[in-house]
Amino acid sequence: MNYYISKTIHNTTIREIRPKVEEELRKEGFGVLTEIDIQATMKKKLDKDYLPHVILGACNPVFADKVLSVEPQISTLLPCNVTLRELGNGNVEIAAVDPLGAMSAVDNQDIAAYAAEIREKLSKVVHNI
Repeated sequence: MNYYISKTIHNTTIREIRPKVEEELRKEGFGVLTEIDIQATMKKKLDKDYLPHVILGACNPVFADKVLSVEPQISTLLPCNVTLRELGNGNVEIAAVDPLGAMSAVDNQDIAAYAAEIREKLSKVVHNI
């Protein structure tokens, strides 16, 4: 099982595609709680050059509440990461964590059912971009 869902968008940049990613996340009930700029962080901490690469910590509060109510320690796997990574050839890869893969270690059928629903929503986000 893959641990992510992805799609490559041609002839764009993170700056151009990010508003569309956030719009698609909103359509599926997600908001962006956190942002990590990999390029800036690696330059600052390691003086290493990376292409533009951003991790968005996305949360769907309805599903977060459902999974936390069933399994409080599931918070260690939240939020759902969505990444935007420039590939250096004018293309950007959009990728999202696959909740089924991420939560497969949790031995709880209720969590598995929710993970499948969240996977469907994140798949829509990625594929609608």
